[in-house]
Amino acid sequence: MPNKMLPPSGPGRPKDLAKRQAILEAAKTLFLSNGYDGSSMDAIAAEAGVSKLTVYSHFTDKEKLFAAAVKSKCEEQLPELLFELSEDAPIDSLLLNIGRGFNTLINSRESVELHRVMVSLAAQDSKLSKMFYDAGPQRLLDEMAHLLRQADQAGKLRVGDPLNAADQFFCLIKGGANFRLLIGCCEPLQGEEAELHVQEAVAMFLRAYRAE
Repeated sequence: MPNKMLPPSGPGRPKDLAKRQAILEAAKTLFLSNGYDGSSMDAIAAEAGVSKLTVYSHFTDKEKLFAAAVKSKCEEQLPELLFELSEDAPIDSLLLNIGRGFNTLINSRESVELHRVMVSLAAQDSKLSKMFYDAGPQRLLDEMAHLLRQADQAGKLRVGDPLNAADQFFCLIKGGANFRLLIGCCEPLQGEEAELHVQEAVAMFLRAYRAE
């Protein structure tokens, strides 16, 4: 495939970083459409418009590339800076922004397809499942726990177990709607319906953990 898949270098974008991003985009596309086993490093290189050697120079094997693709997808919707607590930021607004971003992420076509791929691999390769969990869900849990720990120390919330509370927060956002979406029983929440769902989940979380 010609290099049309490769983003332009442009000022301030070194060529190797542009290639790395092209490889990640190609990996996300192929892993979702063909599954993990059906996506070879040769195919990913061709999709990205680079050589297979270039792919290996950025990612030493397919497992590491898969983990990087999962992390990249999460960071698109929930960048690390979103989990930083500032003194003047209302905790309600911060949690709403995280809730909206997470809700959009888990209901996206890419996320749904990726979860279905992982379920299909669950009985075959526990190592790959662990890599997926560490790169995606665990990273979000750790960052949310860090934020809740900061909020507790600042007196904005009262959180005895930040990691457990982070898990509860994301479970509230997922609700039953995401499970129904994963098994093909409904369409993703959108618009006002999605906003109301997030607002109600955050309100419930705050009732449990808001500082007196």
